[in-house]
Amino acid sequence: MTQISNNEKVEDTRERILDEAEILFAGQGYHAVSVREITSAAQCNLAAVNYHFGNKHNLYLEVFRSRVIPRAERLHRAFEAFLEEEPETSTEAVVRSLARTFLQGPLSDAERERHYSLISRELALATEAFEMLAQRAFQPFLQRLYRLLFPQLDPERYKVEGKLQLLCLIAQVLYFNFARANVTRVTGCEYDERFKAQIVEAITRFSLHGLTSDPRDFDGNASALGREADPERNVTRPERLASMSAKE
Repeated sequence: MTQISNNEKVEDTRERILDEAEILFAGQGYHAVSVREITSAAQCNLAAVNYHFGNKHNLYLEVFRSRVIPRAERLHRAFEAFLEEEPETSTEAVVRSLARTFLQGPLSDAERERHYSLISRELALATEAFEMLAQRAFQPFLQRLYRLLFPQLDPERYKVEGKLQLLCLIAQVLYFNFARANVTRVTGCEYDERFKAQIVEAITRFSLHGLTSDPRDFDGNASALGREADPERNVTRPERLASMSAKE
């Protein structure tokens, strides 16, 4: 019984270190935080960090491995759950589910703020943590969204154009999720459930105009202003996609 209690105490210390390290890294950045600050916040000694993680660098990676990535996976599962609520897996359903995931999803305000802060720091100055996050969270989710939004496109021929459209969509969603203070200042609306639902529908309506266009219209080899008239330009996206598939 004593041995079990000791094990639980050791695990509790490890979790406290991770919790406080995440808060400090999110608020100040990796280089601005000392191990002593972390141990002081976690109410443990320096030896505990060495015992559980070896050094500060390993502790930082473990924050991403055991906190940030599982949180991203929770968001992925929430997306799939929202998508299942839709009557069909249409472009509109995918966009709405994505917006709902980040605006009405499972993260608390504190989790959302830490999550965004840690990821934004990695986006600005990528480290080994970013590579781990990209491989285990970003890339699988982007691939899932790409297949849902562009199921009939040849991924090799149109992967850049399709992914640019996808990133434009994600940028919108992330902005409305993480720049809440500015959105509230501009609109005068607090982020209550009613306003979140309104944002979801605004993102959905706006995004559909871009996502229902053909990625071939964004061919990097053609000038957007000097392109010759395209006789297929007024054809709807489903018809264009069907035509492309038949030709290839």
